[in-house]
Amino acid sequence: MKRFLLLILAMGFLMTACAGKAEVVIPDIETAEFEIPDNPAMAFLRELGCGWNLGNTMDAYDDHFRGDDLAIEKYWCGVYTDPQVFHALKEAGFSTVRIPVSWHNHLESDGVHSNTPWLDRVQELVDEALAAGLYVIINSHHDDGVDWYYPDNAHRESSIAFLTGIWSQVAERFRDYDEHLIFESMNEPRMKGNNWEWWLDRNQQECRDAVDCINAYNQTFVDVVRASGGKNAERYLMVTPYDASAANAAADDFVLPTDSADNRIIVSVHAYVPYSMALDLKGGSRFTTEDRQQKEDVDYVVRSLYHHYIAKGIPVVLGEFGCLDKNNLQDRVDLTAYYVANATARNIPMLWWDNHAFSGGGEKFGLLDRRTFAWKFPEIVETIMRYRLAPLSE
Repeated sequence: MKRFLLLILAMGFLMTACAGKAEVVIPDIETAEFEIPDNPAMAFLRELGCGWNLGNTMDAYDDHFRGDDLAIEKYWCGVYTDPQVFHALKEAGFSTVRIPVSWHNHLESDGVHSNTPWLDRVQELVDEALAAGLYVIINSHHDDGVDWYYPDNAHRESSIAFLTGIWSQVAERFRDYDEHLIFESMNEPRMKGNNWEWWLDRNQQECRDAVDCINAYNQTFVDVVRASGGKNAERYLMVTPYDASAANAAADDFVLPTDSADNRIIVSVHAYVPYSMALDLKGGSRFTTEDRQQKEDVDYVVRSLYHHYIAKGIPVVLGEFGCLDKNNLQDRVDLTAYYVANATARNIPMLWWDNHAFSGGGEKFGLLDRRTFAWKFPEIVETIMRYRLAPLSE
């Protein structure tokens, strides 16, 4: 019955959305064939398939927030997360949900451990997503500040203490969960407020130090989780380079942590490309592969990740991608088709960033209405499903 109701809602919304506007056509995309190593990690990526982010939710923060500590879940997106969200994802064909979590504004007096009610709510959402049949990724999201983790030598020890405190507690809470749950060390770690925040210059010592710190923080994360035992000894763990960019993931100075488990480290990358169309509010709204630069922006991401990792049997996940709504649905569909098809050809799962379809603010990536559980842009969802990395279990 639930599936029937969700289907009716989606069909009704699609008819309404399509009324009075030009028909959107999903383009046919042809890709080259790429050799994919035959190992358990590559098979695991297939199971992750395609994914979606529960954005602007458990990652919300306001360091001056007052009132019910748990109410911050709806501070940015306006609603608490209903279990139907996860069922809607599964029904649409998604295999994975990433639940970004900020911890720094929910700490005990020691400053390094989450308060129990917040951790309980995170666990509740994880359980609901797993019950819906999804793989789940949880992380440390907007904890990237000098009081929590920050990649410079002045804050190296305090950052390691914070990450140790959070991940030791999270690892203990979830130590008996199976491989459907994945931990991710950090989110876009970078020198916030610095001239090099988004553009590293490796001729600068502070930039080289930042990369070294992030390598150390990823190693701390892996060591803490593995030491907690249980199923954490073999759990897949995601680590990220400076600012989570493909360029920094492909750089020689990004070093994967040493690990007691065999090939259970996943490289986590975010790429909103072409930037002007996908992420810049003041940028263009068109996408075409006839634009050589736009095409190369996408090709560079998937090509570099394939050559540096996938071709060597090392798993990679594009944990965030998407395209702003600029009243340009056909172009968003065209970009999504090209991007997802070319990532899929290289065995790279992709997870759409969704900050709620009807939330306020300038960044409008949302696909799912979390009140009605209908898809605002079903054409984009259909495009993802047409070109997604299909799980081997299907």
